[in-house]
Amino acid sequence: MLILRTILTVIFIVVSIALLIVVLMQEGKSAGLGAISGAAETYWGKAKGRSMEGVLMKITKALAVAFMILAAVLNISKF
Repeated sequence: MLILRTILTVIFIVVSIALLIVVLMQEGKSAGLGAISGAAETYWGKAKGRSMEGVLMKITKALAVAFMILAAVLNISKF
């Protein structure tokens, strides 16, 4: 049981660092001033899911879910 807990803790640390890096790589919501003039409706605005920002958002969601699940599992195993 101790080996499994150690492995899960290492995975938890890796997921935490990856989540931090991915969040820091994202642009802020106020970074694009083109939204004021209506430039958000360009090709990249419509295909946001396939852009780099869309990929980063998907990775962030997956890492956040993994972070929460690992935190819960590691907390339950203390009892």
